[in-house]
Amino acid sequence: MIFETLPTTPTSEELIDKAFSRAARAGRAKSGIQAQQSMLQTASNVLSDNLQNVVTAWPDFGEVDPFYYELADAVVEVDEIRKSLSEIQWASRKTKEIGREYQGKLRGDINYTRKVRKQGFARLADIVEEVEDDLDRVGAARNDLRKLPEINPDDPTVVVAGYPNVGKSSFVNDVTRARNEIAKYPFTTKSVRVGHFERDHIRYQIVDTPGLLDRPEDERNAIERQAVSALTHVADCILFMVDASAYCGYPLDAQLELRDSVEKQFGDVPVLTVCNKADLSTDVEADLYMSIEEDDNVTETLDAAVEAIGYEPELPFDG
Repeated sequence: MIFETLPTTPTSEELIDKAFSRAARAGRAKSGIQAQQSMLQTASNVLSDNLQNVVTAWPDFGEVDPFYYELADAVVEVDEIRKSLSEIQWASRKTKEIGREYQGKLRGDINYTRKVRKQGFARLADIVEEVEDDLDRVGAARNDLRKLPEINPDDPTVVVAGYPNVGKSSFVNDVTRARNEIAKYPFTTKSVRVGHFERDHIRYQIVDTPGLLDRPEDERNAIERQAVSALTHVADCILFMVDASAYCGYPLDAQLELRDSVEKQFGDVPVLTVCNKADLSTDVEADLYMSIEEDDNVTETLDAAVEAIGYEPELPFDG
């Protein structure tokens, strides 16, 4: 996952302490004006290089897969991160310039050069403190983005949707078997859960969407809508689960209205209506009927999703 390897972002205080500590060690290795020159150059280089490293560690959002772009935007607002990275880039250049500017002033007796070097240190610290909020914003974004699901946009993907308590999570747990294959990822108070299964040696992803696709679009907040939009880039089939018995606590009409909303939002993606809890009621027109509780038609439902996807792996070209 592209955000998983992002390094920890240092704070402005950490950067300043690091730069001046190394500068002090560099100064002790020399004497006189050379010591002041070495200290200034070291501090300038450490700050400039470390600020630049913060920027280059991030991917170019213009080249990020649309799925990950929208997913990231749902969590951290990509435009704000871009602005902060631009400010940090500016600070990197500025600390390099200040180092060069003050190196040219280090002439004269030792007391004067020490005074100039201290002035240079103060200017360097001012620049880093100027981007303190940007460093904090980028650091917080890095921490949030590392929690995003590892979903391969190129792998065939089943998205499971429906109102709460209709059996979405139970289905995903059942067809992925091993619970440790399920990972949960937060979108503020919402989440998606990603699991995997295989058919004919092909690895499929299955995404459970509690809190995202369990109510009408006009009731979702901006973060939820953005996260759902991201899912449109990876969904190859949607299993929309309904509970005809309404034992889930929601009337069937409302469930079917939500299904229609999901069909509209996901465009050309096939949506299969699955009547779960068929042991309680089948009083609904559906593509599939199953009961997770009775272990009835669960595998067949998953097979239907695989068939709807119709995934054919690309074979190496044989000229």
